Amino acid sequence: MFRIGEFSKLTQVTVRMLRHYDQTGLLKPAQIDPMTGYRMYSVEQIPVLNKIIYLRDSGFQISEIKEVLHAESPFSLTELLDKKYTAILKTIETEKIRLKKIELAKKEVLGSKNELHYQVSIKSIPSFPVLSIRKIIPDYYSEGDLWKILSSFARKHHISTADDNAFSIYHDIEYKEKDVDVELCVRVKELRKTSDGFTFRHTDPVPFMACTMVYGPFSNIAGAYQSFAGWLQKNEQFQMSGQNRQIVHRGPWNEHNPENFLVEIQIPLKPPLSAFHLSNAPFSLDPHIV
Repeated sequence: MFRIGEFSKLTQVTVRMLRHYDQTGLLKPAQIDPMTGYRMYSVEQIPVLNKIIYLRDSGFQISEIKEVLHAESPFSLTELLDKKYTAILKTIETEKIRLKKIELAKKEVLGSKNELHYQVSIKSIPSFPVLSIRKIIPDYYSEGDLWKILSSFARKHHISTADDNAFSIYHDIEYKEKDVDVELCVRVKELRKTSDGFTFRHTDPVPFMACTMVYGPFSNIAGAYQSFAGWLQKNEQFQMSGQNRQIVHRGPWNEHNPENFLVEIQIPLKPPLSAFHLSNAPFSLDPHIV
């Protein structure tokens, strides 16, 4: 048996950390001397201590380390490790996004950011017969997985899903970082019976739909919405109404270079207050349908 100082030297772990592991229940001393109160450790505890250190350095929290140490089988241990591996990968992706935002912020602070200007036009959008699926998804980045589910269903039932005929409808009344209510739609020639969570329906017509095209990486979409804000403030005869839509004409599935992505943002509007407003508004009125 070894006193805590001796065990510290042999394992290359500080006395402070050994006491911390004792207090948290990760590694209790093998015994405590009843006369002196000294913590005594055994050589059999070294593998357990090594596992604790390895898990700690891999990003596991105290509660997670306890769960791993008490795993009943190698299979359950593997599941826990895989779960942590996936969580770390997600954290890495989140940090990459933050790094990109820092780069953009630096450019803006230094005044080297090239402002993008978006041309807003107004279209009359008719009702469409569509196949749709509406789900609450974790975030906007999860929309791609939902498109895969819709595409798989369409292929199984021999339904045409041309990219130009597909669009997203966002049903939330506000921007949300999590639990996004999104409906994916693909235009069809005929309506069929609703099944398996997929719906065949006619979309609502939108007489006044403000539209703008966003070229380049998806990160430019935020700037497009800000441009929309400026446009709406200048054209007070229009007000936002209903659910926004989005069409990705060129995206990861048909374009490798993000600089060539093309997204169309659509925001429904209430009708203008008068024909006078409409005739004098500084926008282009496009009669064509998307």
